[in-house]
Amino acid sequence: MKLSHPYTNRRARIEMIPLIDIVFLLLVFFIYAMLSMAVHRGVKVDLPSATTAEVDDRDHISISIDRQNQVFLNKQPVALADLPQQIRARRKGKKDMPVFISGDRSADLGVGIEVLDLLRKDGIERVSFQAKRKQKTKPNAR
Repeated sequence: MKLSHPYTNRRARIEMIPLIDIVFLLLVFFIYAMLSMAVHRGVKVDLPSATTAEVDDRDHISISIDRQNQVFLNKQPVALADLPQQIRARRKGKKDMPVFISGDRSADLGVGIEVLDLLRKDGIERVSFQAKRKQKTKPNAR
């Protein structure tokens, strides 16, 4: 016995709207995943803050100075005397590669200046100090 129903003669359809929603969600997920994979080559230090700090995401060399005034080159401890030679080796072929110095807020300023002086003696001009952006304070409402 054959039952007849008004919907039995219709063909199956593929709905596109739910498919587009899923593809969009996957795209958003992968974009957020890529943004969270920021490469930080330096040692974790407590950076001082500055109102004019900017983000620079180009390929760079990172020099870190920790609380104990120990110097690191891309997370590897290095003696101050060996620093210019190791930076020259990393910059080979990329003379315009910037060097970022990130120092802990409790580190001695003298060590940072000594590192800067060594880099300038070696002819490295593109040197920047890293800082975190200072939070803007709201004026008191009266």
